[in-house]
Amino acid sequence: MRSTSNPAFRNLPQGNAAAHGQYGPNLGFNQPQGGVPGHGAPQAPAASGDRPMTVDDVVMKTGMSLGVALITGIAAAIWAQGQAAANAMGPIIGVMIAGMLVGLGLSLFIIFKQKASGPLTLAYSAAEGVFLGAITGLFEMLYPGIALQAILGTGAVFGVMLVVYKTGAVKVTPKLRKWVMGALGGVVVLMLLNLVLGLFGVNMGLRDGGALAILFSVVVIGVAAFCLLMDFDMADQMIRDGMPSKFAWFAAFGLMTTLVWLYLEILRLLSYLQSD
Repeated sequence: MRSTSNPAFRNLPQGNAAAHGQYGPNLGFNQPQGGVPGHGAPQAPAASGDRPMTVDDVVMKTGMSLGVALITGIAAAIWAQGQAAANAMGPIIGVMIAGMLVGLGLSLFIIFKQKASGPLTLAYSAAEGVFLGAITGLFEMLYPGIALQAILGTGAVFGVMLVVYKTGAVKVTPKLRKWVMGALGGVVVLMLLNLVLGLFGVNMGLRDGGALAILFSVVVIGVAAFCLLMDFDMADQMIRDGMPSKFAWFAAFGLMTTLVWLYLEILRLLSYLQSD
């Protein structure tokens, strides 16, 4: 597999294209000739008993994961607003921490065990939905309308990057992958450094809502957007490699991890802008 900024896509088993006949379709690009339009070239039955994954598999599994996250997120946000109105911050913080820890634990298990599992991916999406929903409920109390803005902003970035990838406006080359991974590493280091120094009362200005914090959030959103571009390319590569259809859940999980990060950063940026 290609190198990627998303740990969910690293060290995946190689698809056995030869066992499946022709490669499956990619994300609508470079369609092989002679196949059914929109569905790639004819495919022989998979030797493993599982057909090769298709773009429809990725779209459906990702849509299901987003749907679960949205449902649990809305429920958690409504509940959090009710608790906040009653000045009951303890339960909100407890639910946020629980959702974060459950999501983190499931993500680590999926990544390190390479589990392409629908139940695990949907459980991860539900946990992240609870986590994001609780946070969003609090932000919505402080900045009415910010939740819808963050959702629309995340959807807009996702849509733009998908169009950029589909049209080939930005090619995912080895050079671009190295640049994105380097930028991601730099962002993570700065976040960790800011966290550690903050414990000792040192303010780097990266998360205080000032001009530097706004600039940093814009940079992080840009890096997350390019990570989405690499996620699209990795899912495309999985399809071209003829990996079993169950790995569409892995592609959906990888996209969800990036979207969760992107949503949080957009929510943070919007709060900075509305507090000025």
